[in-house]
Amino acid sequence: MFKDKYKLIGIVLATALVSSAATAGGMMTLIGANRQTVLDIARFAALKNYISTQYVEPVEDRVLVEGALTGMVNALGDKHSAYLDAKRFENLKNHTDAAFGGIGVVMGHREGSVVVISVMEGTPGEAAGILPGDEIYLVEGTQAADLTFEEVALKIRGEVGTQVAITVRRYENKAAGQYTDHEMKITRDRIHVKTADGEMLEDGIGYLRIASFGSSTDKEFKEAMSRLKKENLKGLILDLRLNHGGLLTTCVEIAKEIVPKGPIVSIVYRDGSKEEFASSLKAQELPIVVLIDGDSASASEILAGALQDSGAATIVGVTSYGKGSVQSIRQLPGSDDGLKLTVAKYYTPKGRSIDGVGIVPDVTVDGGSEQQLSKAVELLKEKISGNSPKEIS
Repeated sequence: MFKDKYKLIGIVLATALVSSAATAGGMMTLIGANRQTVLDIARFAALKNYISTQYVEPVEDRVLVEGALTGMVNALGDKHSAYLDAKRFENLKNHTDAAFGGIGVVMGHREGSVVVISVMEGTPGEAAGILPGDEIYLVEGTQAADLTFEEVALKIRGEVGTQVAITVRRYENKAAGQYTDHEMKITRDRIHVKTADGEMLEDGIGYLRIASFGSSTDKEFKEAMSRLKKENLKGLILDLRLNHGGLLTTCVEIAKEIVPKGPIVSIVYRDGSKEEFASSLKAQELPIVVLIDGDSASASEILAGALQDSGAATIVGVTSYGKGSVQSIRQLPGSDDGLKLTVAKYYTPKGRSIDGVGIVPDVTVDGGSEQQLSKAVELLKEKISGNSPKEIS
């Protein structure tokens, strides 16, 4: 009797499994999946189920799924593509909007380390005593050296009112290895970053820095240019140093203001289709010198490349980062997480791909920030003295 009972149960289970497989197979067929895709999904489901039920410690399904999603993107071997959990996705959106929960420090790469470049006034970072030149050594107990630059930034940012644990390393004599570590617990506040602003330097020379290409950067750029022109602007220094990029659309809108009539950038997709952006500016109004460094990346390189190829500007500094790809950012269905995926490569007006190469400056200045700026002023004065605006046909 018991044997018959278990035999019946076995038949029912087998029937259910065959039915489920057939149903899954039918669904996959309906959505156009091939046999291998069906098998891969079955492997994934089997592995997830086995780990969930048999692993020595209980594990949440969410952890397994997010780990699988992360691994899938990491398998591409593309450092610019990433699966973003809900927190990282929200932080990325806030960064684009130039408003986020953070501590108010501007960071950059220096000799393989993440270093504080400046500290914004009235922010938690200033109140905690962080100084320009401090090295970010630990974030939430993890060494910054083991993280990408983006991961360091995302760990420091977070919900307003929450705390982040940071250790900064302050060198008294770096060559001699003399330093002190300062452990801090800093409460995050809402940080709004003005991404483009300018000032008059001397002899009609305007200085305009673009820190990133966010959703409001083009508006801030136009406002800064309008103000400088009212102060008798004769030439412009455009500072793109430490600018890691941002929105392509914003970059193009700014380029249309200063790149002479002609191509700005070409975007080429996987299928070979091309999207081209161009400027209709008829005349170059001002001589321009652009400052770049090894942290100038992505949209910064698009703008610098367009100005260099069109002959509208002289590029000064050191070779830029070399990110010649375009990423699409989208929210995944039914969740608060997202995906940043490389979907295209871009080319400068002369057809150059700068991926892994960077923008090579017309005038290389290996010295510090002040030496680069001084050289830019010198070159711009020469341009102003011999400048005669001409119509671009």
